[in-house]
This record gives sequence, structure tokens and C-alpha cells, in this order.
Amino acid sequence: MNITRTTRNRLYAVLIAGCLSSAVFAQTTDPAAAPATHADKKAAKEQVKADKKAAVAQAKADKTKTDAQADADKANADANLKDAKKQ
Repeated sequence: MNITRTTRNRLYAVLIAGCLSSAVFAQTTDPAAAPATHADKKAAKEQVKADKKAAVAQAKADKTKTDAQADADKANADANLKDAKKQ
């Protein structure tokens, strides 16, 4: 494949521009890296509290579900035992 000099120069220019734009983009500041304000800290603290409450509520719900399932399994086993005794 024979590439002319102008095409090669254009390719080089595009490659260099791509590298430079990547470097510039990488150097932009991240807004998340900005120092946290008092309101941000307070909001984060409240979020932690809410997460803890949600975790406790989820654990209680899971326990209730597990207990109900255990009761249902026991009732089913008792019914199967009664059926087996009848036969």
C-alpha cells in the first residue's frame, strides 16, 4: 500500500491531535474531587443513617419471611405425615 506524503502528514496530525485531546481531557478537574461543604457532610451523614435504618428494616423483613416460610414448611410436613399415616 502506497501512502502519499500528504495523507501520511494528515494521519500524523490526527494522531497527535488525538493524543493532545486525551491529555487535556485527563487533566480536567473532577467536581467530585472538590472539597466537601458542611451541607455535603451533613447530607452524607444523613444518608448513612438512612442506609442503616433501611438495612435494619430489610433484616427484620427477611427474618419475618424466613419465619413464615419455616412455619409453612412445618405445616406442609405435618400434612404430608398425616396423609402418609392415612394410607
